[in-house]
Amino acid sequence: MTLSFFDQFMSPTYLGIPLIAVALTLSWILFPTPSARWLNNRLITLQGWFINRFTQQLLLPLNLGGHKWAVMLTSLMLFLITLNMLGLLPYTFTPTTQLSLNMGLAVPLWLATVIIGMRNQPTAALGHLLPEGTPVPLIPVLIIIETISLFIRPLALGVRLTANLTAGHLLIQLIATAAFVLLPLMPTVAILTAIVLFLLTLLEIAVAMIQAYVFVLLLSLYLQENV
Repeated sequence: MTLSFFDQFMSPTYLGIPLIAVALTLSWILFPTPSARWLNNRLITLQGWFINRFTQQLLLPLNLGGHKWAVMLTSLMLFLITLNMLGLLPYTFTPTTQLSLNMGLAVPLWLATVIIGMRNQPTAALGHLLPEGTPVPLIPVLIIIETISLFIRPLALGVRLTANLTAGHLLIQLIATAAFVLLPLMPTVAILTAIVLFLLTLLEIAVAMIQAYVFVLLLSLYLQENV
């Protein structure tokens, strides 16, 4: 029983083909193609308004040098939101519950922000490792601590996204199993459990969107320090 709860996080294969590749490709296929028309339908108009508002909010604290990342960060957030939302559907696989995928997204982007900082303003980038006004005896210790905290950033990005989605999926499966088992024994309790499951599903939809936003927001903050 315990192993069956974690089977949903195993990367499935069909005819030797890893379905995680299909899941990663499907999210891009679902996006509507650009149109040359002056007027679009309500869905595409709402999507364009959402993307514009998010991009403005994301680039607000960044200077002009960081605006080059607008397309990449916005595309990344839409990609993560789509993967997280599709993973809430029945009989689907959520690629973002895999730590390897999240680290594959977090490490190169974090490393790019660090390299940009070292190239454009090396003095300021290295200055983050030692706060101003530090007593001389504490300088070696603080440099070590700040260096460790710098290298922990991509790990925190990947683990945060993985842990939140994994915990939510596990909780949904546990409550759904409880409602199914209690239905013939205590129907009233089973109905109450189903209501809790419905509310938890709404919460997970919010978590799926919030975690994608937090992932991209933290990347933008790391970029802000280095541009």
